[in-house]
Amino acid sequence: MKTVQHFIDGKHADGTSGRHGTITNPATGEETGEVPFASESEVDTAVSAAVKAFESWGAASLSKRTQVMFNYRELVNAHRDEIAELITAEHGKVHSDALGEIARGLEIVELACGIPQLLKGETSTQVSTRVDVESIRQPVGVVAGITPFNFPAMVPMWMFPVALACGNTFVLKPSEKDPSATLRLVELAHEAGVPDGVLNLVHGDKTAVDRLLEHPDVDAVSFVGSTPIAKHVHDTAGAHGKRVQALGGAKNHMLVLPDADLDQAADAAVSAAYGSAGERCMAVSVVVAVDPIGDELVGKIAERARALTIGPGDDPASEMGPLITAEHRDKVASYVPRAREQGAEVVVDGTGLVVEGHEGGFFTGVSLVDGVTPEMDVYADEIFGPVLAVVRAEDYQEALALINRSQWGNGTAIFTRDGGAARRFQLEVRAGMVGVNVPIPVPVGYHSFGGWKDSLFGDHHIYGNDGVRFYTRGKVITTRWPDPSDGGIDLGFPSNS
Repeated sequence: MKTVQHFIDGKHADGTSGRHGTITNPATGEETGEVPFASESEVDTAVSAAVKAFESWGAASLSKRTQVMFNYRELVNAHRDEIAELITAEHGKVHSDALGEIARGLEIVELACGIPQLLKGETSTQVSTRVDVESIRQPVGVVAGITPFNFPAMVPMWMFPVALACGNTFVLKPSEKDPSATLRLVELAHEAGVPDGVLNLVHGDKTAVDRLLEHPDVDAVSFVGSTPIAKHVHDTAGAHGKRVQALGGAKNHMLVLPDADLDQAADAAVSAAYGSAGERCMAVSVVVAVDPIGDELVGKIAERARALTIGPGDDPASEMGPLITAEHRDKVASYVPRAREQGAEVVVDGTGLVVEGHEGGFFTGVSLVDGVTPEMDVYADEIFGPVLAVVRAEDYQEALALINRSQWGNGTAIFTRDGGAARRFQLEVRAGMVGVNVPIPVPVGYHSFGGWKDSLFGDHHIYGNDGVRFYTRGKVITTRWPDPSDGGIDLGFPSNS
């Protein structure tokens, strides 16, 4: 079995804590490796390396940092199949989906390549007699990134390329469930010219996370994960004086109006609900069908759901792979019989699926549950698996009120041909990302990703202009150059004249 090491100060490092986690292939259930869990002292070593490296990297020229980002972009692109294979082997998602994850991560690397434009300041001349004012942005210092299992390549690339391009140094704590792809990204960054200590990686559990949140030399924390952990990260890091962005969970609703193209809506619902086995924070988990199209729409979704091919991610025929662990699979599957007990109709029940030749894998089929109400567990909880709930609504207003009552506000979508209804929805719905006939409205790299309510703790969204603002601090400089006519004491409040 392989050991996925830490990467600290430009070198691989074995764990010294004596604690480790097990890496498993979700398609087979076989243990394939182990990952060391960092002690507090190992986290301290990584932070110390980042602190030392910041002295030179934070002062490095924009052209140098930009060149490193261009080098990195080319290396990741050249190794995308290798990275995708690592994702499939440890996460389970199909190869094409893993490649898509890397492509979306590369968008942010490309954004980082344009950092000279994004970091341009502002200047106002002659605001007062011979006085100029300039606004600039400077790096915050050492940034910690804590990333989830469901996107082991994309989410880290949403963080550290922009942070590094802005002049910060970084300590990354990826998910211990599928760490190999993340480590490979860090290795490639070093190969691209990122100096020792600028980008470090430590594996671990709550011990490592809490040390990063409390460490006096960590200046900012970026997190993506579940809502309870996001709140813990936000509250703990904030209490220790750090800048925090903590992206949490979701329960994304897709509203389908009676005038929508129901075939397109059904295609979109199936793709968005069951892609990556539903293990996406932007997955559609609730379809809100407005009368009278509910029965027809459910029938079309069920037809497509039953036709999906489920199998190991390295099989080109597979459209959906396994879930990340046996425990998570069992938890996801438990919602289907519970929904039936609570009065919903289980239209498609995928919980008994067995994939021939992969009986030890963590597979479940896709499930579709109709007649769901907000009191049911299948609606109230973030399931994070291939279970799609359908709620019926009498009209647009009832549907909008349902969506807006949700504790989460990550993403949402409306399917309609009515431009007026679409415009009204995008202004009235309480969510951070809205799709109009687009089921998964993940913004392109030059906009920003982030939700509302319990889907985001902190003031900044991730990547885009918000990412640049998060990883930098503003500074305003007021300048007057001496003139022979200047002089004299004036205790009055300065005026602009």
